[in-house]
Amino acid sequence: MSELLMCPICREALHLDGKTWQCVNRHSYDQAKQGYVNLHVVQHKHSKNPGDTPEAVAARRRFLSSGTYQPLQQAVSELLHSISAKTLLDIGCGEGYYTQAMGGVVPQVVAVDIAKSAVQTAAKQAQQSNENNKAQNITWVVGTGAVLPVLDQSMDVCSSLFSPLPKAEMLRVLKKNGYLIIATPAPQHLFAMRDALFDEVNAHEPDKFVTQMSPEFSLISKQIITTDLNLDQQQLTDLIAMTPYAWKAKAEKRQALEAQQTFQLSASFCLFLLQKCVD
Repeated sequence: MSELLMCPICREALHLDGKTWQCVNRHSYDQAKQGYVNLHVVQHKHSKNPGDTPEAVAARRRFLSSGTYQPLQQAVSELLHSISAKTLLDIGCGEGYYTQAMGGVVPQVVAVDIAKSAVQTAAKQAQQSNENNKAQNITWVVGTGAVLPVLDQSMDVCSSLFSPLPKAEMLRVLKKNGYLIIATPAPQHLFAMRDALFDEVNAHEPDKFVTQMSPEFSLISKQIITTDLNLDQQQLTDLIAMTPYAWKAKAEKRQALEAQQTFQLSASFCLFLLQKCVD
């Protein structure tokens, strides 16, 4: 496997020597026992514990492990199959549900998230499952989108699934004609849940992200993936906890919804494929 990681301090290539990543300037980063490396240096931190809370990470792991969002996971894998990528950077990988699937398609994957607890969970899960050694082709990194921890023009694909879109950094790390995969809520995503939590519900506007990426990226394809869900109480509670609605909704509305024994709703996603059209 070729070396893809970049030192966040001096931007030189990082090399793995035993359990330590090191650059030519002798900046070094130890690989944790769970198998990840922390490249989120203090110079780039704006808070002590950025990103999702451990509670939100645990809720997302439980919810996604039940297979509720499997249609989206499958659609992402099929999209990657169609472009025959060799290297991929998953931005905002979270606890790794989608990343693990992408690692089954792409030979080399770097997965980055700003939340240390999320990357710890993902790396530990990968170690435990390690099905057919697929997990070994994923490098798990704690890092920030402000300085993506990979070398210039080293990636065939960047993916951002419900995560930020650091445009300038993605342009830096993508190869010429590289691809960008974006997954974001479709207009009616989780409408029934949002309607129960808020007095007023606005439709999501997924196409704004395509506009945001223009003109440096051109749209290749757009898919809408919709799946009907019949959630039990635990799944419903976890779904709320893993979204921003957990802290945006009024406490009494959240409590009333979480008291439901079952809840039916539709999840609807937009999956975009864009291509870099500048050098």
